[in-house]
Amino acid sequence: MIDKLDFLLALSREQHFGRAAETCGVTQQTLSAGVKSLEDRLGVRLVQRGSRFQGFTPEGERVLSWGRRIVADARAMREDVATLRHGPAGHLRIAAIPTALPMVASLTTPYRARYPDVRFSVESTTSTAIFALLENLEADAGLTYLDNEPLGRVTVVPLYQERYRLLTAAGGAYDGRDAVTWAEVSRIPLCLLTPDMQNRRIIDQQLRASGSEPAPTLESNSMIVLMSHVRTLQWATIMPAILADTLGPMEGVRAIPIVAPDICHTIGLVAPKQEPGTPMVSALIGIARRLARSLAGGSLEAECRQGCLVG
Repeated sequence: MIDKLDFLLALSREQHFGRAAETCGVTQQTLSAGVKSLEDRLGVRLVQRGSRFQGFTPEGERVLSWGRRIVADARAMREDVATLRHGPAGHLRIAAIPTALPMVASLTTPYRARYPDVRFSVESTTSTAIFALLENLEADAGLTYLDNEPLGRVTVVPLYQERYRLLTAAGGAYDGRDAVTWAEVSRIPLCLLTPDMQNRRIIDQQLRASGSEPAPTLESNSMIVLMSHVRTLQWATIMPAILADTLGPMEGVRAIPIVAPDICHTIGLVAPKQEPGTPMVSALIGIARRLARSLAGGSLEAECRQGCLVG
């Protein structure tokens, strides 16, 4: 029955019989027969059929909810039993917002040093998509905002506070300044992430609060694209401080803290709340907690009380 629930979950992700079959490594006929067998066993129609996939019936949606839990538990059981013999091994899938991507290596590097039989895949995506990937069993954990999105039923490990800097060419209007205000930043042509990104929505909110309507001269869902433009010294952007620090000094570019207000948002690890948890994800949560302690040197709450407005 587990394999047939897998077929149903693949159909939910792909919304297409052929693509779902391909992801499951079976023929379309095998997948369709498996779904039909599940319908016969449950005595209800699960899928709206026509010349193509047309969605799920109300009963199908309910079975999908149960199926996600059952398949996740089955995978956890297999992994748990295998770990007892060989230690954590397998494939760990992490989804991360673009601004948190530099932090991924701080998790995967100590993880691999301890558990060399685990391989990783990392996907850059939006904060909203991360929770959909977790729910659909397409990701095992995510790095995202913790205070700006509904979190749902997940385990949470706060890691650090995202503060913001203006990256602009040296010698510009604000050269020599130790800080700039959001109102001052709003007067500069900016290249920013696309509006579907939470980071962009945070920036837009602050620019509007300062009395300016956001009007970026370039948008991209890639921080690499933004940085390549800033390096030409003809563009400016707003970037989380931790990302600017990770990239290091850039010739001709200044990173200036943005204040008035000095806002910050909590970034952390999220993973499905599951008891017992899978060994691979449980190990990742443990590493994330150690990383959080090393980053904070104290509590995140204390950091926020020192002039940081969360949310």
